[in-house]
Amino acid sequence: MSTLGKITRRTFVIGSAAITGGVLFGVYKYKQPYPNPLEKDLAQGDTALTPYVLINANGVTIISPRAEMGQGVKTTLAALVAEELDVDVQNVKIEHGVPSNAYYNAAVLEEGVPFPPQDTSSTAQMARDFMHVPAKFFGVQVTGGSSSTVDAFEKMRMAGATAREALLLAASAKLNVAKNALSTDNGEVISKDGQRIAYTELASLAASVELPNDVKLKPKSEWKQIGRPIPRVDMVEKCTGTATFGIDVLQKDMLYATIKVNPHLGAKCHAFDANNAAKMKGVKAILPLADVGAAVVATNTWYAFKAAEKIDFDWAKTEYAQTTDELFESAIAAFNEEHQDSQNRNDGDVDAITGAAGDTTIHREYRAPLLAHATMEPMNATAIIKDGQLDVWVGTQMPTYALSEAARVSGIEAQNIRIHTTYLGGGFGRRLEMDFIIYAVMVAKQLEGKPVKVTWSREEDMTHDSYRPFAVARFKGVTQGKNISALDVQVSSPSVMESQMGRLGVSLPGPDSTIVQALWDQAYTIENYRVTGYRVPMGIPVSSWRSVGASQNGFFNESMIDELAIEANADPIEMRLSLITHQPTRNVLETVAKMANWGRDVPENHGLGVALVTSFGVPVAEIVEVVNTPRGIKIVNVYVAADVGIAIDSRNIEAQLISAVNFGLAGAMMGEITLLDGKVQQTNFHNYDAIRMHQAPVIHTKILENGERIRGIGEPGTPPAAPALANAIYAATGLRMREMPFNKHIQFV
Repeated sequence: MSTLGKITRRTFVIGSAAITGGVLFGVYKYKQPYPNPLEKDLAQGDTALTPYVLINANGVTIISPRAEMGQGVKTTLAALVAEELDVDVQNVKIEHGVPSNAYYNAAVLEEGVPFPPQDTSSTAQMARDFMHVPAKFFGVQVTGGSSSTVDAFEKMRMAGATAREALLLAASAKLNVAKNALSTDNGEVISKDGQRIAYTELASLAASVELPNDVKLKPKSEWKQIGRPIPRVDMVEKCTGTATFGIDVLQKDMLYATIKVNPHLGAKCHAFDANNAAKMKGVKAILPLADVGAAVVATNTWYAFKAAEKIDFDWAKTEYAQTTDELFESAIAAFNEEHQDSQNRNDGDVDAITGAAGDTTIHREYRAPLLAHATMEPMNATAIIKDGQLDVWVGTQMPTYALSEAARVSGIEAQNIRIHTTYLGGGFGRRLEMDFIIYAVMVAKQLEGKPVKVTWSREEDMTHDSYRPFAVARFKGVTQGKNISALDVQVSSPSVMESQMGRLGVSLPGPDSTIVQALWDQAYTIENYRVTGYRVPMGIPVSSWRSVGASQNGFFNESMIDELAIEANADPIEMRLSLITHQPTRNVLETVAKMANWGRDVPENHGLGVALVTSFGVPVAEIVEVVNTPRGIKIVNVYVAADVGIAIDSRNIEAQLISAVNFGLAGAMMGEITLLDGKVQQTNFHNYDAIRMHQAPVIHTKILENGERIRGIGEPGTPPAAPALANAIYAATGLRMREMPFNKHIQFV
């Protein structure tokens, strides 16, 4: 049974009274209601629950409660409501809204169930639905895991449909005609005699109507906006530089600050001497940051940066690995029973087949390094504490946690705190963290009455990240004819969930599915197939990085599949197809093969490499074409096919795929965070580079809609990029990449 089937009138409650002359429509879990986030703005005795739609004399406002960090979610989610409300999304006002548990993301935990995405059985679906329960319990308003459209697809359309139904009933009462004699179009109710009444005129009356027991969504055949390219509603302000990101926030009489925190991540600051810094131009104050460092407050950010460089610190050191080599030694050491975290797949008898194969068993080992998020907009937040109130302006992926952390640090009750969520200048998982918010509140608490913007220097940002974890994968494979008869996969990595959630004070029991993400849950049906995850003890902080565990595991798995195909003298695509019965996944692979004209004669020194990775439920196949030039490898073309089930906006999906491919290629080619003396060595883009315009290939995309359900696309395009590139390099040069970044072993043009 779909989630849609469970949504009835009882899940929707219309605010019963006017808000500044308007009315609120919302979607709500009636039996377990969260407090209405806008309730305190209503007049006494008014009622309004979980609003997504606000109509007042000024028009229609849609609440799009996910972080807009370049992925277009502000437009996409609003279009879901607008479609059913029968208004043009270009003609409405769209706001992020206030932090609220009512905007919890029900779909974000689905990825953790022990069923692969190809499993559509009732048991698997029941498990996915069950994950909505803890999601509701946690009530986390979060943007991540390619879950925003999955979570919103039905409930936000239903919010729009409910609002439209109320407006029709209001018009019916006003005109004394049957509701069925009315229709809607672009923000107006229309009678059969051609009379048109604007929604804004009906809003107050609509608040008092009794809704029918069920509200039906439009059939797909009637969609006017969903399924078509939708111009982004934030396009003009971003193109003209008028969009407000966190770093753009200005307040009257605002001070500017920066921070210096122990570069031995997680360790304390014994003491600091700021005498020299305090005398520098523009400096207003040097403030302690609990026991981890100090903040410099000045009349502008540059003065704060320069003064921070003059503070002498006595840092404590950490006890975990102090060098990159020691990090990988810890991963190797974790390959044992004591550190086994999961074994979600154990088909057939791997040991019997590999044992019988003896020396013909193919052994391979792959490695992936730490990676930084390196958002273009460095970490920042602006805060003011005044008259018992706290305001924080910040670009965050988790506003509800931002609210609770602001309350914890400031000592101010949550109801007296306002979190203003701005645009995010890049997230990729970095803005799931709370550190930059906590430090801003710490500074504001010491400057009560003064607004202060706390901006991290690029160097502080790069060296104080929570990184994509390092990982080591070991494979044993046996081929028979042109097929794989056994595959044993072992991967060792720190736990993203243990580290990330631990910083939020949450302990998650059980194994961490991200350690083996995109390994055990692939569409391959190998008769003897085992995947085991090992958890490295916590050390350097790690976190979600675009596509999380799939970002490194996709490289491991698809490189090994390619190696086995080469060993078996089999075509890499034909071998993969022989292992896949899931038809949507087969379609993706066959489509990308056609796009690239796989099997054609390629020019001398050219190579084609393929990879297929399913992550967040989306099968994505990519073929990379490279040419081996005298100056190094040049990436010429990338062909991408992806199946999202239902494409809300094909142009936005294409943009996400192009972004994800370039992101994945950059990480594979040159991304690496190294550790020396317990400190991160990379400090800025001069030694943590990104793919440049002249290196970016032509990317060809094809979006399919054969999947069983709608899926998000922010992350799934990233994992196949690295293995497809590695396999293309092998095809062009004969050199196999088993360790990222590849530029440690080969030059790129």
